[in-house]
Amino acid sequence: GHRIGTAEVESALVSHPQCAEAAVVGVEHEVKGQGIYAFVTLVEGVPYSEELRKSLVLAVRKQIGAFAAPDKIHWAPGLPKTRSGKIMRRILRKIASRQLDELGDTSTLADPGVVDQLIALADC
Repeated sequence: GHRIGTAEVESALVSHPQCAEAAVVGVEHEVKGQGIYAFVTLVEGVPYSEELRKSLVLAVRKQIGAFAAPDKIHWAPGLPKTRSGKIMRRILRKIASRQLDELGDTSTLADPGVVDQLIALADC
């Protein structure tokens, strides 16, 4: 298997002109052991689409390789960040693995409402 850092995949995703921001976490995968789950925020005014999802996956495949292609792209209106701007990957991992009862303290987030939005979009 390949060991790959989240920063590499995130960098490949945000190199796409319609991607404003991305955060990647690892999730359990039946075949691979660990899969890549990407939360993607698009440039304002750009609609979510299956075509865009494929284009983002292709951008990662071209820059890094097929092994780094995200298994799931989760459209995100925003990412959970602390007041200082750090992305709370702990919360993203819990949403990605459906452990919604274990989200923990979200009071330190700059915008706690973004967590509910991400959960609502989990199956999109």
